[in-house]
Amino acid sequence: MDVVMDVRRAAERYIGGDPTAGIESRHAFSFGPHYDPGNLRFGALIACNEERLAPGAGFDEHPHSHTEIVTWVVEGELTHRDSTGHETRVGPGDVQRLSAAAGVRHVERNDADTPLVFVQMWLAPLEPGGDPSYEIVHGIADSTPYAVPEAGAMLHVRRLGAGERTAVPDGAYVYVHVARGEVRLGGKELAAGDAVRITGAEGVEAVGGGGAAELLMWEMLT
Repeated sequence: MDVVMDVRRAAERYIGGDPTAGIESRHAFSFGPHYDPGNLRFGALIACNEERLAPGAGFDEHPHSHTEIVTWVVEGELTHRDSTGHETRVGPGDVQRLSAAAGVRHVERNDADTPLVFVQMWLAPLEPGGDPSYEIVHGIADSTPYAVPEAGAMLHVRRLGAGERTAVPDGAYVYVHVARGEVRLGGKELAAGDAVRITGAEGVEAVGGGGAAELLMWEMLT
């Protein structure tokens, strides 16, 4: 199978949220009132939202079900509370996962006095139902994979300096999101907010551009 790379630029994302409430959302996939039948998912990934919350802003309690929700903070600090009793603060370098399973409710806020930027990724589970669960890994080490077996997926976090190289995971479906900085990936120049959907990934490499870059790479079976 040939490697197919589909580059999606930050400027192509659907802008949502509520700016008057201090919420700006940028959606990579069909989401809410923005329905695009040709952009519903890639592999297990059904959402990759860049969220910007002003100090004091946030999402009031709302429900989720049958979704694996993984959150990565780019800058600031996210306050999380959910109906299973968890209340945590998530900072840069932390991986947070909320398995909604048959149903869960949660609140997400910026309780700090500085802006908050985070990336939230939703994955479809292999099987519906079950009990909700929550996990946070503080300060995940570079190149340490984070497994989401419920979705048949693996998250790889890579931080690259200028000229540093990393292999992109081989896989049937690989999604690469540039959380910060600039990289060259498979001959394509990418900046923060850009993403690449790779089908039949094999032998693809990323190289850091100027300054520090941070990549979120999903390796997915289906």
